[in-house]
Amino acid sequence: MNIIISENQHELGQRAARQGSQFINDAIRQTGRANIVVATGASQLEMLSELVKAKVDWSKVTGFHLDEYIDLPADHPASFRKYLIERFVEKVNPASFYFINGEDDPGSECKRLGEIILKHPIDVAFVGIGENGHLAFNDPPADFETNQPFITVNLDEACRRQQLNEGWFSSLPEVPLQAISMSINQILHSRHIICTVPDERKSKAVSNSLQGQVTPEVPASVLQKHPGTYFFLDRESASGIHHKQV
Repeated sequence: MNIIISENQHELGQRAARQGSQFINDAIRQTGRANIVVATGASQLEMLSELVKAKVDWSKVTGFHLDEYIDLPADHPASFRKYLIERFVEKVNPASFYFINGEDDPGSECKRLGEIILKHPIDVAFVGIGENGHLAFNDPPADFETNQPFITVNLDEACRRQQLNEGWFSSLPEVPLQAISMSINQILHSRHIICTVPDERKSKAVSNSLQGQVTPEVPASVLQKHPGTYFFLDRESASGIHHKQV
C-alpha cells in the first residue's frame, strides 16, 4: 500500500495521472496493449483532466466503466456514461471502451460485461472512495465473496446524499436506488490500482479505509490487501491518518 499526499487537488490530480499513465505505458511496452478501468464523480475530475494530456498511445488501450445507475438515461447530467464520453473517451479515442448500460436488463448486462472483462485482465484501475467508504458502488456492507465481475447493487442513503450534495441531482428522490457496479473482487484483480481521493469530507472514510479493520462495513478497506494500490490524497482528505508519506 502506497500513500502519496499532495498540497492541493490539482497537484493530486497531476501525480495520480502521472503514476497511472506510467503503468499504462509499462503494460503497452510489455504486451503491446493495456486494459484500464475508469471511475467517475467529482473526485476524479482533476485526475482525468491530467490523464487525457498524458503521452499514451491510446489506440492500444481498452477501457472499462466502473459503475452506472440503473434506469438513468445516458443523456442525464448525472449519467456516468455521459461523464466518461465527455471527459475521457472523446478526448483520447481509445481502441475500445466498454460502457455499462443501466437501461438494459441488469442481469443480462452484468453477464455481457463479465464475459468481456474476463478476456481483458486489468492493468490499471482508476478508482475513488465514497464518503461512506464505498468502492465503486459497493456500499456497506459490501459483498467481499462474489466472484462475478459485475453485480447489481442497492445504493444506501449516505451514498445517494453524496450524489445529491455534489450537484448531480436536484433532489434526493431523483437519485436512483440501484446501480450496476464492478465487484470488489474484480477490482482487486487489477494489477495496479490508482485511488484518488481529495477533499476533507472524505477524511473519515480515508482513515477508516487505510488504517482501520478490513471489513465489508468499510468497503474500500479491502484495498489494504492489494500491494499495488496507490492512494493519492490531498492534505484535507489525509487529515485523519497517521504516518503520512508526502
